[in-house]
Amino acid sequence: MTEVAGGRPARVMVVDDQTVVREGIVMLLGLLPGVEVVGSAGDGEEAVRLVAELAPDVVLMDLRMPRCDGVEATRRIRAEHPGTQVVVLTTYVDDESLFPALHAGARGYLTKDAGGDEIVRAVHSVLSGEAGLAPSIQRRLLERLSESAPRPSGPPEPPDGLTARETEVLVLIAEGLDNQQIAKRLHVSTATVKTHINNLFAKTGIKGRAQAVRYAYGKGLVRPPEGGIT
Repeated sequence: MTEVAGGRPARVMVVDDQTVVREGIVMLLGLLPGVEVVGSAGDGEEAVRLVAELAPDVVLMDLRMPRCDGVEATRRIRAEHPGTQVVVLTTYVDDESLFPALHAGARGYLTKDAGGDEIVRAVHSVLSGEAGLAPSIQRRLLERLSESAPRPSGPPEPPDGLTARETEVLVLIAEGLDNQQIAKRLHVSTATVKTHINNLFAKTGIKGRAQAVRYAYGKGLVRPPEGGIT
C-alpha cells in the first residue's frame, strides 16, 4: 500500500492534456488502495497553479501539452514546491524527452502502457526517496552510463573493504539481477544474498539498487559491453 508518514494515503494529482486519458488515469487510481486523487489538470500552467493550491505528494505529469509543457511545469513545481514529487507519465521515451524531464527534477518516468500496480510502485518509490523508473527507462540510463564509463584495463580491486563475494553480488545487481536470480547464479540461498547486500550497503553507504548500479559503474566494477547494454 502506498502511504506517507502517518499512514495516510498518498495524495496524487494527474496532469494530461487529453481528457479521455486524464479521466482514465484518475478512474484507475481511484480503484487502488493507498492513493487519493486530489486533483487533475489539462496543461502545465494549470498544474503549477493547482500544486500551489492542493499540495499533492506526487504529480503524474504528461510531457507534451499546450501553454506549458511537462518539463517546464516539473521545473517550476520542484523549485517552488519541493515537497511535491513528480513522476512523468508519457508516451515518449526518446532521449529528448527523458533527460530534460529528469534534469528538471522528475524522480520517476513511466510510459502510458504502465499498469496500475506499476504506477503505485513508482509513487511509493519517489515518496521513499528512490527513483520510480520503468524498466525500459532504467535500461536507457544504464546505456548512457556505459557510454561515458571508463573502461578498466584489468580486474579492479574490491573497493571500500568489500569482500570478493560482496563485490560479485554488487556486480550482479548492476547487471539487473534480483535476489533470487543472484542466489541461483551463485548457488546460495536468498537469505545469504540479502546478508551480502546488507553488508556491502553498510560498507559503501549505498541506499537502494539504483545507487548500487551507479556505484558499480563509477568504481569500474562493471565493464560496459561494446555498443552499450541491450
